[in-house]
Amino acid sequence: MHAASAPATIGNRRPAGAAGFRLWRMDSPAAQDASTPDDQQLMLAYIAGDEAAFATLYARHRLGLYRFLLRHLRDEALAEELFQDIWQKIISARLGWKPDAPFHAWLYRIAHNRLNDYWRARKHRPTAPEDADARIASLHDEHTPEHALSEFEERRRLQLALEALPDEQRTVLLLRLEQEMTLEEIGQVTGYGRETVKSRLRYAMDKLRARLKP
Repeated sequence: MHAASAPATIGNRRPAGAAGFRLWRMDSPAAQDASTPDDQQLMLAYIAGDEAAFATLYARHRLGLYRFLLRHLRDEALAEELFQDIWQKIISARLGWKPDAPFHAWLYRIAHNRLNDYWRARKHRPTAPEDADARIASLHDEHTPEHALSEFEERRRLQLALEALPDEQRTVLLLRLEQEMTLEEIGQVTGYGRETVKSRLRYAMDKLRARLKP
């Protein structure tokens, strides 16, 4: 797989308090026009047998999911492996999806659980490859070389700050800033109560500000 793209097999909300931190959302609902089916409509169509609806959902969410995994794993091969597992789980569990559950919250709950299963099985985190920062940075490459270099340096500082966070704080922060989920949606993904999500997000933001302070 080329480092600049996620594996290809199988209404924007700007979070309050996010100013000053630039995380890169890989999916762009703002780019969808009014005639484009939303996730709920696509999922219902897929459950009814429309394979093209699944292809649209996959295209819409694959980069965001892959980036989320790579942020946590910092290993391309591991991210690919879990990425495929998660989409296979989506396929096999599609009949269990409920229309009142946002698809992206359901998707990331499955991803969150798969990550937890992986860490429990390993009992330790592997050492990140030396080029992990470059791999993550290469997922977003649409600027001039000068801007790309500046953004790479910024991302590297941010990635190091994220790595210093406890797992549960890193997860809620990434879901809030990169995936732009509400506190309630993050709770659906992680199983935490709203106040717990709010508290962990606050602690994570405070720690990030402290580490990124000039």
